[in-house]
Amino acid sequence: MRTDNRNIKSTIISIYFLLVVAAILLTTVFKSFRIFEGSSLYVIIGLALAVVAVHFVARYFEYDSDGSKLVITNSGLILTDYLNYREEKVEIDKHNLVGFKIRKLLVYKILIVTIKNSEGKLSKKRFNITLLKRKKLRYVKQSLRKIIKENK
Repeated sequence: MRTDNRNIKSTIISIYFLLVVAAILLTTVFKSFRIFEGSSLYVIIGLALAVVAVHFVARYFEYDSDGSKLVITNSGLILTDYLNYREEKVEIDKHNLVGFKIRKLLVYKILIVTIKNSEGKLSKKRFNITLLKRKKLRYVKQSLRKIIKENK
């Protein structure tokens, strides 16, 4: 089974654009009308924190369980065509998959995959699945459960 959240990229780019436009607009409005003297810095800091939050949440997720290997990829959405600095890719044999867990934090979801290496030691890999739709997340869970069931 293959799935990803490719269609969310245009939404994230629009959110970045709106945050930058809002920062420029609010800065000029506060300076020209002298509304809230000295608080324009707080607005800019708030918008900068919003951009940072969107940056950490916005990750591309791809899951592929076709064939004998399980391939899970996480990478950034912005500038990935030019600079692929946030990519995490795991390619494992299906029989090495031991378990998985999905943690749901306030606005952040993580897929934790437990893998057995060639020496028999267990390692955990984490993937950001925040922007994966509920239906696709259900398919990923179903596929992982099926692989683990076949391994037992």
